Amino acid sequence: MRPVTVRNIKIGEGRPKICVPIVEKEKEGILAQASAIAGLPLDMAEWRADWYEDVQDSGKVLDTVRELRKVLGEIPLLFTFRTAAEGGAADIAAEAYAELCAAAARSGYADLIDVEVFTAGVLAQDIVRDVHRAGVKVVASNHDFHKTPPKEELLRRFRHMKALGADIWKIAVMPQSGRDVLTLLDATLTVTEAEDSSPVISMSMAALGAVSRLSGEAFGSSVTFAAAGKASAPGQISVEKMSEMLDILRI
Repeated sequence: MRPVTVRNIKIGEGRPKICVPIVEKEKEGILAQASAIAGLPLDMAEWRADWYEDVQDSGKVLDTVRELRKVLGEIPLLFTFRTAAEGGAADIAAEAYAELCAAAARSGYADLIDVEVFTAGVLAQDIVRDVHRAGVKVVASNHDFHKTPPKEELLRRFRHMKALGADIWKIAVMPQSGRDVLTLLDATLTVTEAEDSSPVISMSMAALGAVSRLSGEAFGSSVTFAAAGKASAPGQISVEKMSEMLDILRI
């Protein structure tokens, strides 16, 4: 696996990095949550811009991401607009989504941009290109809040992310059984065993899949998401507990 370096961390090397989502509606709340998490045992922060009440105003989005950078300092920032189709808080037109991702990258304040490569469809390649032209890393993502596809389908999705040139590949799925969790872990390990693999982020959601959020170092997932206040997805563990448990698993 080829690690991806973002500011002061190497994603894909060592203990899975802990990323804490910021999920508030108003700018004041966003910045307050960023300030609160800055001192916690995290490696990265994610701004879930789909929660932002002014997300349709690009000027306000860029102003907020600029202020976030000031608050977070050298903590790497992942910019994400999670669409309703993939479990997010808002809808957005495809062209507006593409421009939002590109604008966030061009701002220079976000270190990584989440790109929903299947929801974006034919625009995905253009978005990845525009983000890279801005010198920013791409997290290609795919979320299924209903089921866990078979292993071969998960591998196909990872291969598509690779073909697009994404720097990091992320898949989150909903388990219906323990074997679904094993399917996700098996697919993750298969992908990351390849020498030419990029870092992978994978998770099986809800309580049934919680083990996948803890076992990344054993099975190949390079980042795990943990909550500080509001969770952005079912099954997230608090950042303090996550850090403690990841350390325990390394003993």
